[in-house]
Amino acid sequence: MSLDAEDSPSPSFDRDWFFPSPSFIHESPPKSPKSHRRFSATPKHSPDSILSKSQSFRPSSSIPPPTTSKYGILRRRVEFPRPLIKPSKQEQHDSFLDRKPVVPSEKKHSTEKVSSGPSAHRVRFRWDLTITVAIVITALALSVHKNFTLHNQVIDLQDQILKLNVTLRACNSLSNLDASDSVLQEIDDYDYGGDNGLKNLALIVSLTLLSIPVLAFKYIDFVSTSRSSGNIWEALLLNKQLAYRVDVFLSVRPYAKPLALLVATLLVICLGGLAMFGVTNDSLADCLWLSWTFVADSGNHANSEGIGPRLVSVSISFGGMLIFAMMLGLVSDAISEKFDSLRKGRSKVVEQNHTLILGWSDKLGSLLNQLAIANESLGGGIVVVMAERDKEEMEMDIAKMEFDFKGTFVICRSGSPLILADLKKVSVSKARAIIVLAEDGNADQSDARALRTVLSLIGVKEGLKGHIVVELSDLDNEVLLKLVGGDLVETVVAHDVIGRLMIQCARQPGLAQIWEDILGFENCEFYIKRWPQLHGMQFEDILISFPDAIPCGIKVASFGGKIILNPEDSYVLQEGDEVLVIAEDDDSYAPAALPTVWRGSLPKDSIVPKPAERILFCGWRRDMEDMIMVLDAFLAQGSELWMFNDVPEKERERKLIDGGLDLSRLENIQLVNREGNTVIRRHLESLPLQSFDSILILADESVEDSAMQADSRSLATLLLIRDIQSKRLPMSNQVHGGSFSQDTWIGEMQQASDKSVIISEILDPRTKNLLSMSKISDYVLSNELVSMALAMVAEDQQINDVLKELFAEEGNELQIRQADLYLFEGEELSFYEVLIRARQRREIVIGYRVSNAERAVINPPAKSERRRWSLKDVFVVIAEKEWE
Repeated sequence: MSLDAEDSPSPSFDRDWFFPSPSFIHESPPKSPKSHRRFSATPKHSPDSILSKSQSFRPSSSIPPPTTSKYGILRRRVEFPRPLIKPSKQEQHDSFLDRKPVVPSEKKHSTEKVSSGPSAHRVRFRWDLTITVAIVITALALSVHKNFTLHNQVIDLQDQILKLNVTLRACNSLSNLDASDSVLQEIDDYDYGGDNGLKNLALIVSLTLLSIPVLAFKYIDFVSTSRSSGNIWEALLLNKQLAYRVDVFLSVRPYAKPLALLVATLLVICLGGLAMFGVTNDSLADCLWLSWTFVADSGNHANSEGIGPRLVSVSISFGGMLIFAMMLGLVSDAISEKFDSLRKGRSKVVEQNHTLILGWSDKLGSLLNQLAIANESLGGGIVVVMAERDKEEMEMDIAKMEFDFKGTFVICRSGSPLILADLKKVSVSKARAIIVLAEDGNADQSDARALRTVLSLIGVKEGLKGHIVVELSDLDNEVLLKLVGGDLVETVVAHDVIGRLMIQCARQPGLAQIWEDILGFENCEFYIKRWPQLHGMQFEDILISFPDAIPCGIKVASFGGKIILNPEDSYVLQEGDEVLVIAEDDDSYAPAALPTVWRGSLPKDSIVPKPAERILFCGWRRDMEDMIMVLDAFLAQGSELWMFNDVPEKERERKLIDGGLDLSRLENIQLVNREGNTVIRRHLESLPLQSFDSILILADESVEDSAMQADSRSLATLLLIRDIQSKRLPMSNQVHGGSFSQDTWIGEMQQASDKSVIISEILDPRTKNLLSMSKISDYVLSNELVSMALAMVAEDQQINDVLKELFAEEGNELQIRQADLYLFEGEELSFYEVLIRARQRREIVIGYRVSNAERAVINPPAKSERRRWSLKDVFVVIAEKEWE
């Protein structure tokens, strides 16, 4: 191997350094304290390493080849001194652009490369692109200018030739003076050369102005990415700042977009006019007008002749098309935005004396129906509904409501009642009444939102013209609303109203229909008005002074406007007092002359008190403690209240005590707890259902948030109870104790196979038809009754005090009396005479129901006409609550 090494040329010697002999591979290397690196520390792909490799393959005579194989085992690389390589021109140029000192390529690998990142390459590329674009634009401008210059020279030569021809013809016809004059005129017409320097200047100015924006944007882009602090690149983002300023200008200024379009149009016209002036022989004014025609109609450039005019006219037409597209986009956006604003309900309602409803719930349909009936006498009205829903969805839901609006228009707007801007959008300060609906769901959250809504309404700077009617879900929160709103706010606690109505209807079957007639605007309702001609009259005479109305009370001015229901007969109407009546409409009644009325005596001196009753509650309500206290005040001593629900007994006591009920203070009723599910038949069969006087099916608290689910549960419980009772007492003639006989219409309702009055709490009005088909004794349509109460209080704020007294456990209430308390069998009396007889018992008769009729008549007509009465008839009266 040594001989081969000696005879071999240098290239083979160099290859041995990288391809050692087999002996070198198989023999173990000698141990040494420090092994030498086979390769240098230069990076693999750096230019210096490539250069080093190329030098290592180059033969060198200064290194003697090894003579033995012994030396072929241990080889080491010999480093040769390299000459200092000067940087290339390209590297100098790049270093100059990067503002860094030139570093030899030999030492580049050991220093930090400032310009080696992608940002530096991007900057170099943009800078090269800018220079290239500038060179191309300059070359194009020079070529165009050269072309236009040659074109002008050709025109000048043609003009000179033409002038010479004309002069030659003039010399041949000197005798004809007229021909000479025409020739001179022709010479003057063709002498239109003008100032070519001015035209060239106009052309250069137009091209320069067109190039300035391009160069400016390129400069901003270069500056925003080429500034650095130390070795860390940080973008100044001048282009983003400029874009931000433009965005702010377009957003803040309402007329920024039309102004920008106008400026762009003027720039195109002016630049096009200057360019056209530079390539044609027309005046500047004519060129500007021609530029405008190109902008307005892109087809006008078809008549241009010559390269220059055609090029300029096409450019102007192209700019005109862009401007026309911008104008179309601007107009389209403006129209779309306006229609979108109208569609989404963002426009302002310009109305006054309208009714404003804030919120959306299941009660809205019944509420709109009652307001439409109330406004019918006025020829219709305006009702504005604002809720956090889409306007189109609200309008579609209202259009699906199956009732006649009777000339009332409903306007929907999307917005939040907690935002003052949205409240002003619906003209809240000019509304005659504002109704705040409770949200479906959690009672505390609904009342908290109602409280915030009232605070927003109180904060309206313009003030409120009308009053606020707030629907609450919990009676305990009524104090907070009154504390915030004062006399401006009237509250209707839906849950409490329904609970009290259910108790009244359970004790007096048939009362639900009467409440529907009084609360609704379809029949008769409460009205308050001042009648000066009645001043000085006693209330006993006022009772028979209205042929088309029934007086019920007096609003006493001396008591601060307090309404007294069922006052004494001796009360004299004072100046400023107002009369509370039940009438069909506020303009349908007036006082008349006093009729002649025969007074008689009552057949009975007193009412037989009711015996103890047994009542069943199926389900658990949030205000169970309030219902228990009301029942304890109404029922006779020794009555029983059975509570059947799935709440554990200990949990019931805890809830009742937390609600403020003291079980030890119950005087008239005894609580009986039974645990079970109201929709499971075997649980219901464990109860003595045939022995209860009244059964109240409550909307359970667990499903109260869902009206459909709560009604389904109530309906299932109702059908199960009726089926169980019908099988236990199929044809029984037993009648429970009470003040009604078996032959009366109320007694017949109690004889409907189940022998009990069943009151079912219904939340969805659509369940009404199902209940009517089930032959139930009585029912309460809760949402509809609450909507009626809200509409009535919205129409007249004072009526809320009347309703509160009628619903309360103290004071006056609506009661149903048998006819034998006021007349004898077959006796002929007018309604006025029955009314006067009832005053002996301190009662006001407001209607009656004959034995063979389906509904009661409230405020009957022809009150002076006599008719024959039956003891099976009943009368509806306003009387003091009975305390048995």
